[in-house]
Amino acid sequence: AQHCAWETVQRGHAVANGCYVAAANRVGQEGATEFWGRSFVSDFYGQIGAKADTAAEQILTYDCDFKALEDFRRIWPFFR
Repeated sequence: AQHCAWETVQRGHAVANGCYVAAANRVGQEGATEFWGRSFVSDFYGQIGAKADTAAEQILTYDCDFKALEDFRRIWPFFR
């Protein structure tokens, strides 16, 4: 439930700000704390375009479509 809430909030930030969001979360354990991993990149609609693994460190890449972002900002002009 905590991971789901964290992911939803990050995706909401992408929509509310009309931008891509890269959310990083480490993997592994430190003391009693376990980290979920699953870093991801969300587009401006909150759709996940790339997601990392739950157990291993990864380098996550994603090609941002800046033309689509420009079109989105014309439709949803939050900052006018």
